Amino acid sequence: MGEAIKAINLTKSFGKFVAVDHINFEVKEGEIFGFLGPNGAGKSTTIKMLTTVLKPTEGTAIVNGYDIIKEPAKVRNSIGVVPQEFTADEDLTGWENMMLMAGLYGIKKDIARERAKELLDMVELTQAMNRKVQTYSGGMRRRLEIAMSLISRPKILFLDEPTIGLDAQTRSAIWNYIMKLKKEYGMTIFVTTHYLEEADLYADRIAIIDHGKILAIGSPKELKESIGGDVITLNTSNDDEAIKLLQNLDGIIDIKKVENMLRIKVKDGEEMAPKILERLIKSGLKVLKMSITEPTMDEVYMEYTGRKMRDEEADSKEIFAMRRTLRRARE
Repeated sequence: MGEAIKAINLTKSFGKFVAVDHINFEVKEGEIFGFLGPNGAGKSTTIKMLTTVLKPTEGTAIVNGYDIIKEPAKVRNSIGVVPQEFTADEDLTGWENMMLMAGLYGIKKDIARERAKELLDMVELTQAMNRKVQTYSGGMRRRLEIAMSLISRPKILFLDEPTIGLDAQTRSAIWNYIMKLKKEYGMTIFVTTHYLEEADLYADRIAIIDHGKILAIGSPKELKESIGGDVITLNTSNDDEAIKLLQNLDGIIDIKKVENMLRIKVKDGEEMAPKILERLIKSGLKVLKMSITEPTMDEVYMEYTGRKMRDEEADSKEIFAMRRTLRRARE
């Protein structure tokens, strides 16, 4: 399996602010590569460099065998991009949007029509293709934009938060189409998402980025195994005192305070929970809440970034809703 993308010391600075800091990673041909990180971590900036929208400050990347700095036109001709915001023209029909996109790529009309029919059928929009996009639901718009991005038969598809703001059923449907692209076309898919369960279920490998640096790369299984053991979360009457009491207890791998709770990594949760309770209660502390979990992608994310993805997800939904409102206000 070859490399579809290879980032080499890829860096982007805006004045003194370093948005992406000398990152190196590879994406294999035909895989779904998840790109996770908090808001402002460098995800969108990385995608913009890989898709030649932004020029790197340092380093480069090879996309489909083409250098993003030396051969940007060849890169653009070999990729498809679905940005986070809806970009289809609402005053045009689904069919007209497809043909417009084909025209931008210089695809002959007879070939464009054939591809448009095939793609609209794939995303189940044939019955709605002659309706204006302004009548489409959010899920229909996203499906249309995926179809539009495929009109040029790209080798790599970049998806920036493809399911944000959609209900669970529609999110599942979108992922069915994404998986179909991988299975039937062998397409390489680079995707950012705030839904960790999506990354866990569908990504072959995942990279976690924060403060412009890659913190970890691996399959979901490898990343979960990397944090080791079970995780006990606690709320106590005095968390700082609890840390002092527990930090030398045999069997505890790591203990830290994350937001309003203690996060304790242990070798065996069932064995350690009674010992932890006993020590805290004997010292006069109250345990207000306690839970034991095996490593999940939520735990992996928190381990590497120190934050919960739920908070990031909420922020993104608010931003997405605000942008949509502003766009409609300009109409």
